Amino acid sequence: MQYTHLGRSGVKVSRLCLGTMNFGPLTEESDSFKIMDQALEHGINFFDTANVYGWKQGEGVTEQIVGRWFAQGGGRRDKVVLATKVYGDMGSWPNQSRLSALHIRQACEASLKRLQTDHIDMYQMHHIDRETPWEEIWQAMEQLHREGKILYVGSSNFAGWNIAQAQELARSRHFMGLISEQSLYNLTARTIELEVIPSCKNYGLGLIPWSPLAGGLLGGVLEKAQQGRRASEQVQKRIESMRPQLEAWEKLCRELGERPADTALAWLLQNPVVTAPIIGPRTITQLDESLRALEISLSSETMEALDAIFPGYRQAPEGYAW
Repeated sequence: MQYTHLGRSGVKVSRLCLGTMNFGPLTEESDSFKIMDQALEHGINFFDTANVYGWKQGEGVTEQIVGRWFAQGGGRRDKVVLATKVYGDMGSWPNQSRLSALHIRQACEASLKRLQTDHIDMYQMHHIDRETPWEEIWQAMEQLHREGKILYVGSSNFAGWNIAQAQELARSRHFMGLISEQSLYNLTARTIELEVIPSCKNYGLGLIPWSPLAGGLLGGVLEKAQQGRRASEQVQKRIESMRPQLEAWEKLCRELGERPADTALAWLLQNPVVTAPIIGPRTITQLDESLRALEISLSSETMEALDAIFPGYRQAPEGYAW
């Protein structure tokens, strides 16, 4: 396994992050345990979850599964850099969502209980809250940090200017602020190249891409469809709208002799701002196969070919202005 610093922090994490969103809804608890054990065997030490995962309001199903896995002992908790999130709707009362100091405090305590741990290594804001002032948010995070309940703070789905806002106020408060941003980023979704990635570079944030395979579109979807695998009507429509690109993509991967999924991950890993793409295996086989991406180095010619298939963006404002 390869490791790197998470942004400008001193903590080191694996170049692949184990996403747990499937644990509960799609992957049974016993299989989830096996996947997490196997991840440790492979040296993956970076696990990502969220209090809303499991999609049963207020229950934190996935966090509970991770917590019961930790409770088995064997050094599991000490080996994992644990990231979870706050923001989502955890109840029907007015203050059971978003980023008020009240909700941050209550949500953190609830996550700690479900995860059966005394601290969260990286507490991520799952979305920007435009209705809560940054002074209140940072005061709440600083308090949790002082109490040892969180070690680092991260963001998710922030715009570039949100990152700048957060960091400038954190700096004025002599607080480290954000160390990472978790964003939608893959070959088919490159908007963050305009401003989010430049902001991450400027402020020393590690980038954690979610949906690195574009919901399966970059995983060899045309070949799988030919083998009889079905997809939802919505996915089928997207496949048809992108068919020329996907045909060129899968042809290039065949020429490289690599699986499309591995090539898509390798493309992300080649970006120096990217810390670790989030992989969300439903099975141990999918987990094992993803490790191949760490061994792939894409040539400049291949990178140019990928840009031709899936055009990206230059940094703003050059990306849209003269």
